[in-house]
Order: sequence, then structure tokens, then C-alpha cells
Amino acid sequence: MTTGLLDRSQIEAIVKAVAERLEGSWLLVGGSLVALELEPGRTTEDVDLVGMEGTQAERFALMDLAFDLGLPIEAVNSAADFFVRRIDGWETELSVLRAGPRATVYRPNTTLFILLKVGRLSERDLEDCELALRRAEQEGSHVDRPRIVAALDALAQTEDAALTARRLRLRERLSAPDRAQP
Repeated sequence: MTTGLLDRSQIEAIVKAVAERLEGSWLLVGGSLVALELEPGRTTEDVDLVGMEGTQAERFALMDLAFDLGLPIEAVNSAADFFVRRIDGWETELSVLRAGPRATVYRPNTTLFILLKVGRLSERDLEDCELALRRAEQEGSHVDRPRIVAALDALAQTEDAALTARRLRLRERLSAPDRAQP
């Protein structure tokens, strides 16, 4: 594999390698999930994979795997576990993305995906949330909109006018009735 920005095929190869070579349960989040499921042309600097046990051994196994794949260890990132574990009930908001002989890679449902984005809510995060909501509407998937709005309400006030505008835009999008896209 090459270094630099990772595209969809490289992300798929990493997820496949995790499922086939590692052990345990893993959660894929962030831009790499967006590239796999929402925006195929998307690239990312790293693959956010969280070992669901939260152990140092999982982190080392992930870095060893990156090294074995010819990637810099920074190409895999488990730091998202800090944010995942701050969300009550996150373990119940998952579905299987890929299962291997010894490991399973999960993905967050739309509610958890958006909850993981609202804290920072960069312009790209907002776009990702909108893509996820659109996909959920197309599929008829449940999104816990009141829970996400409550998370937005719980955020500290900001003097960043652009961030305030993004939070308002997401709130308005969440308040709109579910609508299936053609």
C-alpha cells in the first residue's frame, strides 16, 4: 500500500485485513466510513478504528497491522475511542460491517455517527451528517433525532459564528420530517 491520502479501495483493504488478521471487535468511524458507505470518492489521512475492549494490546495490534501492510502507523488511528466511550449506550448503536474468522468490524448507526460529529461539527462533519441523514431517509432507517438535538443543546455556547451557523443548520435538518430521496 502507499502512504498519503487513503482512498476507498485502500480503506476496504485495511478493513478486510482487520477482519481477517486481528482478533476481537472493532468499530470503524470517521471519514473512512464515509468513503466506504456515503461518498465513494472521499479520501482520508487515516482510518479511525476503535478496539471495542479499549486495550493497549488492541492499539498495538492495529499499529502492527498497519506496519505489515506497508503503511505508516499513523494511517490507523484509535484515538476516536475517547469520543465513542463518552456516548451513553454506544454499544447498542452498531451493526456489522465486515466479519472475519477472528474479528468483526462494526459501523455506527446514523444516530451514533452524527453524535460523534456534533462536538466538532466542522463544515466537512456537517456535510457527512447530511449525507448520513439522506442515506437513512432513503433506506427508511430510524434516526433518534431528539437525542441528537439534545446533544446539540448540551454543547457549550461558542463565539464562532460559523460553528453556530452549522449547529443551526444541522438542527433545522433534524427538525425537518423524514423524507425519502428519489
